[in-house]
Amino acid sequence: MVGFIKLLMELVNNIHDILITIFDQLGFHLTDKDLHFWIVGVIGIVLFILTDQLFKWLADWNVSIISFIYTFTVLIVLVFSIEIEQKITKRGHMEFNDIVAGLWGFIAVFSVYVGIRLIVYIISKVFKSKEKNV
Repeated sequence: MVGFIKLLMELVNNIHDILITIFDQLGFHLTDKDLHFWIVGVIGIVLFILTDQLFKWLADWNVSIISFIYTFTVLIVLVFSIEIEQKITKRGHMEFNDIVAGLWGFIAVFSVYVGIRLIVYIISKVFKSKEKNV
């Protein structure tokens, strides 16, 4: 896990240095704060537009899909936070496999939930169709 985070940090730092160099060569002498302002702003608005369109399309199918995506995203942040906390406090081991196990746990329990909802839905459809035939 530490190796993975270090790899991500190295990638972000390299992109940061490349962007600073490009903007300097273009005559824009941006501070680190300026760079964060513009890059996160642009990434954020692009992500918002894409997400907004995707969620509008998914909402035509079922709002529960959006709820699942939101929950899964929050859980990703949560499990990474837990692992980072374990590394900082030295109370446990920071491992990528813990993150994967936690997310698989959600998918497994969510699958049971969907299965139960499907069974209830099928049973209700059967009873409604029998009531119409009576």
